[in-house]
This record gives sequence, structure tokens and C-alpha cells, in this order.
Amino acid sequence: MNLRNLCWLVLGLMPGLVMAQTPAAQSTAGHRIAGHIRGLADTTVVLAHYQYDATHYVPKDTARVDAAGHFVFQGKKPLPGGLYLVVMPKGRYFDMMLTEQQFSFETDTADLDGHMKMNGSVENVAFFNYKQQLKRTFDEMRKLDKQPKTDATAQQMKALQKEAGQYRADFLAKNDKLFTTKILRASADPEIPTPPKAANGRPDSLWQFNYYKNHFWDGFDFSDDRMLRTSMIQPKIDRYLKELTVQQVDSLTKEADFLVKKASANKDVKSYVIWYITSQYERPKVLGTDGLFVHMIEKYWLTKELPGIDSATLKTVAERVAVLKPLQVGKLLPLPAVGDTLARPINLMTATQGAPYTVFFFYAPHCGHCREAAPKLKAFADSPDGKGVKFVAIAIEDNVDDWKKFIREFKLTGWTNGYDHKQQIDFRRQYDVFTTPTIYVLDKNRAIIARALPVEQVADFLNFTRKQAAAATASKPVGTAKAAAPKASGR
Repeated sequence: MNLRNLCWLVLGLMPGLVMAQTPAAQSTAGHRIAGHIRGLADTTVVLAHYQYDATHYVPKDTARVDAAGHFVFQGKKPLPGGLYLVVMPKGRYFDMMLTEQQFSFETDTADLDGHMKMNGSVENVAFFNYKQQLKRTFDEMRKLDKQPKTDATAQQMKALQKEAGQYRADFLAKNDKLFTTKILRASADPEIPTPPKAANGRPDSLWQFNYYKNHFWDGFDFSDDRMLRTSMIQPKIDRYLKELTVQQVDSLTKEADFLVKKASANKDVKSYVIWYITSQYERPKVLGTDGLFVHMIEKYWLTKELPGIDSATLKTVAERVAVLKPLQVGKLLPLPAVGDTLARPINLMTATQGAPYTVFFFYAPHCGHCREAAPKLKAFADSPDGKGVKFVAIAIEDNVDDWKKFIREFKLTGWTNGYDHKQQIDFRRQYDVFTTPTIYVLDKNRAIIARALPVEQVADFLNFTRKQAAAATASKPVGTAKAAAPKASGR
């Protein structure tokens, strides 16, 4: 749930959550968190925890604020531990730790964090002391930054930075058992030691990168399911897989398996890691990386290593893998048995022979997006950049007359135009054409080098791929250079 929806809850426009009672005698079971916020009155507040990242929240309780700013979150069941937030009207909120179930706090709307006082929560006393001390230091740094730059102000700034770093180090050492400390360590980047020198005498940047990546997860405790109820596990997975890993299936598969293994210490964390990685790569942003989706389904879903998946879902994902597996980048595209405008069989292998690249355009004559895409693809085909590229346009539905009309309307007579006259091809299952148009790009061997490519990117993709192939050929020793088959761009 995002912050906007939480705000609706605060305003009382989303029913269904039980209102907590007004302050009463402290319960000995479940949770009871009493609050007093000066400047807040006669309204509703929500207690929620973060869910995987900083944009998703799960409401756990609501409370009515009285005229003096008092309220209580109270229930018979303990709340799951994690990083929580108290949300007030107009989108205002503040964070707190939930490790203890019985405590109280008071603050005011003028400075929610700065004036916070906690009672009965060792965790939150430390958490807010940490925030308040660093805020004081950073406020001094901001003031100093506005002053004229001199040697004296530079020295003062350096001293404040050192002070902040030392305070953080001391806090972590003195509060080793706190969840606050666990979050701080998990959110910190690895400290890279002085790198060795490269051949050019400069610091070895590759060594630095490898050290950073190898130690990226050092401070993250995968065994603690409370880390799921913070704002960091999803962004860290994204950074590790999408920024620190080469966007090729083999590399991604290796790192995904590494993360699942690290998460195996806790079943809930492991389940989330498997689910989230899978969800990101069914239709990924980087061409040719949906092979990771296939890998995750086959290794973790279909083997039931991801628990709690019902048989209907398993059947659905198994069918999805069956569609995608033969259509991965690097695989030969199965050529459909289609006919021409006279219903004569087309030999697509002969029709595409000799072309360094072939574009397959699967479309529906009445599809609005297809009608927008066809002239764009035709413009590329007729341009100098389209020289040598062959185009195969296949209508997957509508009648023959509509198909022929489409060919004439968009002047595609110079292309190879095909139609399933016998209506025997399931284009959705055999070619993953769930939306039209769907575009494939093949190399000279009929191997897929791009799938589901937007029409606006066809020209850029092919130009990029040509440059890659030319660079690969040029880098080979004289006398041994051969025409290199282009790979997926990895953009």
C-alpha cells in the first residue's frame, strides 16, 4: 500500500480496520503503543510497517486521536517486528522501530523526530538518539556549507564529517544487538580499502568494483525476517542484479542462485527473494534476459522449493515457461507454416536467406497499435539503415481480405507477407504473441537476437548490433577475422 492510500485511511475513507481504544490500563499481552502528539487533535492516525521498499506500506492498526493529542494502538496479538511508520493527515509521518510491544512516546508536530521522547522501548530510545545527534551535526554542516569557502571552514567541515563518522561507529559498537544497528549496517555501502595500482599506475578500478560487489551483502542479515518489513531489501536486490551484474542470462542466473542460497537461512526471506527475482524477469527491461525467469521457475517453482504455490499457479507458470523457453535469445526461431496472398506455402528459410538480419512483424490488421507501427517500420525499411534487412510480416488474426487490405494500405508488398490460411497456428503459445504487434529480430543464422522489441527501437537496436559485430571483427588478428554473429545488446 502506498502513502496516498494510507492517507485515505487516516481520513477515515477506507473502512475495515478496527479502531484502537483510547488510553487505558496497559495490557500484558499483544501490543499497546500509547502516543501523545502535541498539535494533533480529533483525527485518525495509522500504524503501518514498510514492506520491501520505501514505497510500499502495510497498515496494522489505527487509532483515534483525542482533543489533547492522545491515542493508543492496541490489540490482542503482537505485531511483527520491523521498521514502522505512524501516518497522520496530509501525508505527514515519522518512523519508529517495533521490536518491543509495550511502550509509549510523546512529541509535537513542530519537530516530530527532534522532540521525540520514548518510554519503555530501549530500541526506540537508541533509534531516536541516533537520529537526533546526527541531525544536529548535519544542521551544523549545512550552515557551514552556506558560508564563504575558506581553509578554516574546510577544516571545520572535515571535523564535523569525522565527528559524524565516529559517532556512527561508536553507536554500532555499543548497540550491537539492536535491530536499529542491523538496519544501519544493512544500508551501508562496503568500505573499500586502498586498491592496488593498475598497469597505468592509477588505482585499479576493476579491483575496486569487484571488492564492492563481493562485499555488497556483508551487513545484511538474511536470517532475520524483520528485514522484509523495512525499506531496503528490494532496492538492494535491484542494485545488485540490475547495476552490479552483467545483463546476460548466465551471469544473472549465477547471481540469482547466490542470493537464494544466502536467503535460505529464513524461509520467508528466501520465498520473497525467489518471488521478487522471478517477477522482475518475465518481461524484463533488458533484451534477452527473460531466460532468468525460465531458470527461476524451473529451479525453484516447479520443484516446490518456493512453498505455498497452489497447483493452478504452478500449471500457469509451467505453461508460460513452455512458451518462452524455445524463444530465448540465441535460439533458432521456429518458422511458421504460412501462405502468401494466393494461399501458396511460403518457404521462409529461402525468403530470409542471405540477409544479415531479418525482422519478423507479427500483427493484426485491425489492431490500432499495429496500424501505428507499420508505417514506422516501413520508413526504417526504406531508409539507408534498413538496407540489407529483410522483413517478414505475418497477420495472426482477422480475415484474408482485411490482411490484403492492410498490405496495400501500408505499401508492404516488397516484404514477405504471410497468413495462416489453415488457422492451425496458435501464435500466442508458439510465438508469445499476447499483444500485437510483436517484433522479433534474427541474425543471419535465424537465431533470435531480440524479442518483443518496440518498433521505435528497431533501428537503434540494429545499428548498435552492427557496430558491435564490426568491433568484434576488427579486434580479431589480421587473417583470422570472420563475420561475427551479433549478440543481444544488453542495453
